[in-house]
Amino acid sequence: MIILVCVDDAGGMLFNHRRQSRDRVVQNDMLELAAGSRLWMNTYSVGQFPEDVVPEISVSDDFLEEARAGEYCFVEDADLSACRARMEQVILYRWNRRYPADAYLDPMLLEGFSLTETSEFPGFSHEKITRECWGLQK
Repeated sequence: MIILVCVDDAGGMLFNHRRQSRDRVVQNDMLELAAGSRLWMNTYSVGQFPEDVVPEISVSDDFLEEARAGEYCFVEDADLSACRARMEQVILYRWNRRYPADAYLDPMLLEGFSLTETSEFPGFSHEKITRECWGLQK
């Protein structure tokens, strides 16, 4: 499975059980990446996507167990440690700023992965968003 995660400069993901930020350009990028495959997420995350694209998204609170190889999983508030062995790739969207956070991406999850691609693009609510693609080391 391919993991999609949004983080701030310190690896923060959530503050007080809420996402730090969101950006519709990032949402569109995720949908484009997953085109031709499946994009999974839980009920918390699907709420930020426009209703017209929700039918294209597979929604389940057990999405990390249900996703298969090659399918995309947008993770905001789920624990990734149990599915670490099934992760093929990790795509980080960096906000390029620091927000208050109390939940962070575990940097150990990227152990055994190497940075394969970096791109930057302007977001809707962020001047610059950086997308990093991390693939399994060979």
